[in-house]
Amino acid sequence: MGSESTSGARPVLAVAVAGLIIAGCGAGGARSPVPSSPALRLVAYDDCGELLSGLRKATAAQVGPYGLAGGPIMHPLAPGRVPGDAQADKPAATPHSDTNVQEPGVDEPDLVKTDGRRIVTTAAGRLHVVDAASRKETGTVDLGAGAAWSSGELLLSGDRALVVLRPALTFTRGEPGIVDGGVAAPKGQGPRLVLVDLSGPPRVVSSLQADGAYVDARQVGSVARVIVRSAPRLTFPRRRGGSDADATAADRAAVRAAPLDAWLPRYSVTRGGRTQAEKVPCAQVSHPASYTGLSLVSVLSVDLTGDMADAAPVSVVAGGQTVYGSGTALYVTDRPAGPDRTDVYRFDTGGSGPPRFAAAGSVPGAVLNQYSLSEYAGNLRVATTSGQEAGPPGTPPPTESAVYVLARRGAKLVRVGMIGGLGHGERIYAVRFAGPAGYVVTFRQTDPLYALDLRDPAKPRATGELKLSGYSAYLHPAGDGRLIGVGQQADANGRAKGLQVALFDVRDPAAPRRISGYTVGSMGSMAEFDPHAFLYWPQSGLTVLPLGGPGEDGALALSVTPAGVHRLGHVTPPKTAGAVQRALVVGDTLWTLTPTGLQANDLTGPTKTAWLPFA
Repeated sequence: MGSESTSGARPVLAVAVAGLIIAGCGAGGARSPVPSSPALRLVAYDDCGELLSGLRKATAAQVGPYGLAGGPIMHPLAPGRVPGDAQADKPAATPHSDTNVQEPGVDEPDLVKTDGRRIVTTAAGRLHVVDAASRKETGTVDLGAGAAWSSGELLLSGDRALVVLRPALTFTRGEPGIVDGGVAAPKGQGPRLVLVDLSGPPRVVSSLQADGAYVDARQVGSVARVIVRSAPRLTFPRRRGGSDADATAADRAAVRAAPLDAWLPRYSVTRGGRTQAEKVPCAQVSHPASYTGLSLVSVLSVDLTGDMADAAPVSVVAGGQTVYGSGTALYVTDRPAGPDRTDVYRFDTGGSGPPRFAAAGSVPGAVLNQYSLSEYAGNLRVATTSGQEAGPPGTPPPTESAVYVLARRGAKLVRVGMIGGLGHGERIYAVRFAGPAGYVVTFRQTDPLYALDLRDPAKPRATGELKLSGYSAYLHPAGDGRLIGVGQQADANGRAKGLQVALFDVRDPAAPRRISGYTVGSMGSMAEFDPHAFLYWPQSGLTVLPLGGPGEDGALALSVTPAGVHRLGHVTPPKTAGAVQRALVVGDTLWTLTPTGLQANDLTGPTKTAWLPFA
């Protein structure tokens, strides 16, 4: 059941506003020493032999009697074959919402896209196009993806859509290295990119199949940068008795005999009915000065106005978990085994040409998500939590969080400033950078919302702190010095009690305060961990969040204005439609997406006006 509260009468959340605090200090008021982390030096390979030698050495060091950690990998060594904006002459688009992205002008893949005239999405291996004005499906095309592929994420540019399909997880039994009943991706399959022309009836222009795991993608203009992480394709001899030492020696011998093709990332492009196998040239592979990892991260470039004939990939010997794009640069983070640190790799992506691997650096601790990184005035800010490993029984982990400022110095990302001591015994739950300001939420039992002044990269400082019960897991700028927080209310012991949407006033950086909030008991929202599921329409303050809980598949519609947070209504899809995944605005209509169709609601009601099931 929903309840509403304001800062004047706070029945749900106890609020205490701290005054100005010392720069670089946490709640305890003293700077905590944070271990330094060396900057990484970027080195390009001089020849293929050097690359092969380094990869063999790093891989052999991690081989044991049963191959690589996690069980044997039985893949063939042979490479084998693996399966201008056209809007200029279109009518002006109806006012519409876009995908909720971190940086303006840097698009992110999502389940649904709209240009104000049409709504484009995928379901059950097909792309669907809906005319927003007539509320009718005007086209669909088979993406060549069966049950082995998940629903696609989309990027849109003019009359072209790029669909990113991932292999669906499948339940397996009796597979080597996989516990019975566990999940694994289909063997030999990586992400599949499908380029679709929408100028007439939808048609597939070309497709690209990559060998590896899809990490993320970003798009500026018509050019998409797709990040893929690939592992070595190695075959180890089957063990037939003998000691562990003998088996390890045999496995390492197999690694030392493996050709370079076992590591080089590969992909294939299909267009005009013909498939061409490709691989990343060794000259396009770089590596840190020292490394122990086995995987390679590759950035492929796809111009949506073309046909994917030349993906122009570049690679680095590293893992890849989190991607942040600033518009002119792409940052990929890696958590190496062993040390409590995060490595950061920068690719320069200005223009439409191939990206260039430009610099690398390192910071202590772990990032939460892409919102933990932000570029401003040429510097990169990174928020991390250190010491998250468990402490003695019955005690909280010895954690604390910090924000680091990195500047590029040649091929290095060098630390030039930091704020430490944030949230002792807690971890970061949300981060948002907004120009020269930053906001960090840490939580264990209470939610300190820290306000940060980052105008001077050499002397960043924490200026204010707001303590609340519960926490925000996502922060969204709402203009005029206000911030929306989406998360969970909690009791005095830190136990989550239900969805909480709060409005904060951060105009005074020394005294952030909570203006208003709305709570829904025993509920959660996909928007807490997937910001693409969050809709904020600034023209009216309409805010929509999918709801999740016992028997709940709908969405909550709120009004968030400077006056506070108020309930507008509830969006309820048909019983068999499935859960609401996304919400978007086109003209005077609120559209919500489920796995089986699109629903139209009046923007102010929200009263249901149409249901379009996918054919």
